Amino acid sequence: MYRIAKTLNHNSFIGVEEENNREYLVMGKGIAFGKKTGQRVQPGDDVRIYSLTEMTERGNARTIVQGVSPLSLELASAVLDEAEKEFGKIDRSIVFPMADHLDFAVRRIQNGEQISNPLTDDIRVMFYKEYKVASCIGELLEERLQIEIDEHEIGYLALHVHSAIVEENVSQAMEVARAVRESISLVEHITGHTIDVMSLSYNRMMNHIRYMVARAVSGEKLKVNMNDYMSVKFPEAFRAAKRICEEMEKRLKLPMEEIEIGYLAMHIERIMDREEGE
Repeated sequence: MYRIAKTLNHNSFIGVEEENNREYLVMGKGIAFGKKTGQRVQPGDDVRIYSLTEMTERGNARTIVQGVSPLSLELASAVLDEAEKEFGKIDRSIVFPMADHLDFAVRRIQNGEQISNPLTDDIRVMFYKEYKVASCIGELLEERLQIEIDEHEIGYLALHVHSAIVEENVSQAMEVARAVRESISLVEHITGHTIDVMSLSYNRMMNHIRYMVARAVSGEKLKVNMNDYMSVKFPEAFRAAKRICEEMEKRLKLPMEEIEIGYLAMHIERIMDREEGE
């Protein structure tokens, strides 16, 4: 049972759970309609309940709830509903930073302001399912506010969805996307060919670098060392891979295991071999 501390709109209120005396954000269609402060409400199974004691990378949950529109909270919760359909169990506490982002995004759109994200194409490929889930916001905003959201805003929202399914916050996910993009740009410079972000070559390279970064973060190590073979058989690709790993170490401020060089060299050699064959 929750005692209403403050109604936000017809569909949400801040409530105090009577057993633990803690504050929660309670959301459900019409749950606060006609309700007043102090009234008690027993939520049904279709109601979403979020603890306001959460700390996020954008600040305290209670502070965020006080600073954003109730509609932004509803929209963020709706996106997470879609994420649950796609991924199963997720961390729904991301609703607060996601709502904060959406609130700013709506204001930007209404003011005719646009953002540009050079990593949007990379995010769309790297986090394909997350981007697909985040895209549902387009229909929701059209229906509720009659406004259109662009792909760059959806790209940022996709990173929030990603942080709801893995232990990686939005800024970390963005840094990984940036590291992957810079690494691929370096491969393009070395091979002298632009890799189409929608191509199979890009997809393979992107996924390898993405998991290479993940291994650097987690400390996981590959088991088979390909360095001796690759350095002798494909010295140009190996030199390129070594340079990229060194750059990634600087960028991420994380040590890259030397064993990674040989595996990255294999991907670079495939690209170089393909180009020579064309």
